[in-house]
Amino acid sequence: MSYTLDKQVAGSFNDVVAQTEEALAEEGFGVLCDIDVEATFAKKLDVDFRKYRILGACNPPLAHEGIEAELGLGALLPCNVIVYETDDGDVAVRAVDPEVLLDAVDNPELDEIAAEVRERFERVLDSLPESVEE
Repeated sequence: MSYTLDKQVAGSFNDVVAQTEEALAEEGFGVLCDIDVEATFAKKLDVDFRKYRILGACNPPLAHEGIEAELGLGALLPCNVIVYETDDGDVAVRAVDPEVLLDAVDNPELDEIAAEVRERFERVLDSLPESVEE
């Protein structure tokens, strides 16, 4: 079972990051943190790494509802969406699958919230331009 929702995306890395942030905003998500893994590894480890960004996405009304139902849920927030350069130079976007993530919590009150977040993430990915397979 995959723990992410995935898509190969057409466009330059920076354009895909911007398009992903815009699509998240249209679905009510703010990006609370933006981790540039490539730059962090270069600075802290002195190693080269592919272009790789972690976007910590949060939809405040859904987060509030979830934390009200399960106080410890904050340990699993924000929901991460990653944009990275693949081995063949394409760009991929992956979002955590909230239904898989929240299965670990075992609280049925979160099922509808997880389904709602998943639907929104699917719309985010669907809105991004597909890469052309060769």
